[in-house]
Amino acid sequence: MRMLNSADIRRLIEERQLITDYIDLDVQLQPSGFDLSLGEVQAFAGSGSVDFSNEERVIADSRPLSPDYDGWYWLPAGSYTVVYNEAVAMPLDIVAIARTRSTLLRNGATVETAVWDPGYKGRSSSLLVVTNPEGIRLRKDARIAQLVFFRVKEVEEGYSGVYQNERMKGQ
Repeated sequence: MRMLNSADIRRLIEERQLITDYIDLDVQLQPSGFDLSLGEVQAFAGSGSVDFSNEERVIADSRPLSPDYDGWYWLPAGSYTVVYNEAVAMPLDIVAIARTRSTLLRNGATVETAVWDPGYKGRSSSLLVVTNPEGIRLRKDARIAQLVFFRVKEVEEGYSGVYQNERMKGQ
């Protein structure tokens, strides 16, 4: 398994549309990853359920929050869902993991993520946890997480779960 550098990532974006709907490729492309930007913040509005087989899985309801007139979200301490601006289309020989950007960490917030499996396509969401007792302000389009990519032996069958094509227009 090898971590991709910016040249590898740029090539995959330009040739295979690894990432679309980004704001500024030159700003978001990092030496060893790609910065994901804040599209929307949602507040939890109910509880969820998780089981082994997913037969009784229930995703917690949420409601979108509105930024102020300048595009800022003011978020008190708590947990939120964030939806990214960018959509990804993972090739069968690439896996990705996102990490919280250090500026967000230094302000008392973290982004918790899962793995972007080979074959996954969609506009992902993650868990934003604000631990700063004074809260945090996030502006729409702020770069909040860095997606890092690894080349793996190509899988025979890519991701085909319930989140495939999530939040994609026309899907």
